[in-house]
Amino acid sequence: MSVEGAALTHGSVGGHLFRQTLPMVGGIFAIMSVGLIDAYYIGLLGDQPLTAVSFIFPVIIALSSLGVGVIAGIASVVSRALGKGDNVRAQSLAGFGLILATIFGVFVSTLLLWSKSSLFELMNASANLLPLIDAYMTPFALGFPLLLINMAGNGTLRGQGLAGKASLILVAMAVTNWILDPLLIHGVGSFEGYGIRGAAYATIVGWAVASIVSLIFVQRSQLKLSLTSLKAAKPLSDVKSLLSVGGPAAFSNSVNPMGLSILTAFLAQYGDAAVAGFGAGGRLQSFAVVPLLALSSSIGGIVGQNWGAGYADRARSALWLALAFCVFYGVVAGIVLCVWRESLAGLFTDSPEIIAALSAYLVISVWGYAGYGALIVVNGALNAIDRASVALLQSIVRVALFMIPLAWGFGFLLQAHSVYWGELLANILGGVLALIIGRAMLADRFAPPVSKRSAI
Repeated sequence: MSVEGAALTHGSVGGHLFRQTLPMVGGIFAIMSVGLIDAYYIGLLGDQPLTAVSFIFPVIIALSSLGVGVIAGIASVVSRALGKGDNVRAQSLAGFGLILATIFGVFVSTLLLWSKSSLFELMNASANLLPLIDAYMTPFALGFPLLLINMAGNGTLRGQGLAGKASLILVAMAVTNWILDPLLIHGVGSFEGYGIRGAAYATIVGWAVASIVSLIFVQRSQLKLSLTSLKAAKPLSDVKSLLSVGGPAAFSNSVNPMGLSILTAFLAQYGDAAVAGFGAGGRLQSFAVVPLLALSSSIGGIVGQNWGAGYADRARSALWLALAFCVFYGVVAGIVLCVWRESLAGLFTDSPEIIAALSAYLVISVWGYAGYGALIVVNGALNAIDRASVALLQSIVRVALFMIPLAWGFGFLLQAHSVYWGELLANILGGVLALIIGRAMLADRFAPPVSKRSAI
């Protein structure tokens, strides 16, 4: 039997995994394409703007990871409440989560406006790049709360297993950027455009559109936002429940881009071409691992609902199927990027130095995708069962104990290539660590009392 309102607790686990992941692939492909399109149109402005956005890229990914934390926190508590059959509690948590996300977005916006200049100086950005960076980051910071609003709606939908609607939010955001990027960056007719600042404007409008779409979808779901449900909220308890997952999940997802920011600072000593190549390569890589990111997003609802309902065997099955896909896809994606590296590099620039740097990065780094996929998928499962602090710990270990020390240590011998090798080995070692932790955390001894019950 299944729990009412928890559709993922019965039927084929593999089928649920496929149906939840496929629409998310489309949604995340759409949103990741924004980074590539940004890089393409900004690259047409010249090498300096492209280098500036290479400094910006890991920072905005780290900030966007806060939105991922909002999704993970809300999806986790909502899916487990639905798995237990407590729909009223799920609705209350969803509404309170939206309010909390908005307040947090305003706080982050204020902090970013205050600290943005010193942040990029710390990353060794040269003085001639700082005005370009500031032109992008100021509007980005002002619009940031809109990102967390649409992410809160996304998490509410994912917790219900409505992956298709959740992906449409991302598509709406991406399509808006596709349309506005060339117009606002380069202009049309007598309108000259805003340059690099136009890319930020396009992003903000995309967030606004996505926020509207997400709120409409939530209002049409079983967990509608209402004053009645908010009255049933338990503020202290709800904040604790949301932050126990959302806080570690946000930091867990931001650890990797924080590490990439440090690697970018390492590369700055080898010149702007090395930084630009690394930044463009990072955008290609982000696009290549979209199916893995989609899998890490979709597994949370499946594991959360089944764990909440007491079906630990189904939760484990979902994890092992997902990990098998990570290995297969990681190898295939690595081969494709390595073989086509020079052609792909030519999409961003015609500078021989930048093309050489980007090509070298792809030759080395792509062979760690399977390990990276394993880590983020296990993180998604751990977030769903309220073990977000463990997920955060393994993400920190990957970056702080593997990536940064290895990149720095190899620098004496390999120079710029040390960063690429450091990232590769960190992904492989991080993946192995995730396999060990994931197996341990989803064992029967941690499962709810009725974990050995089977679902039909």
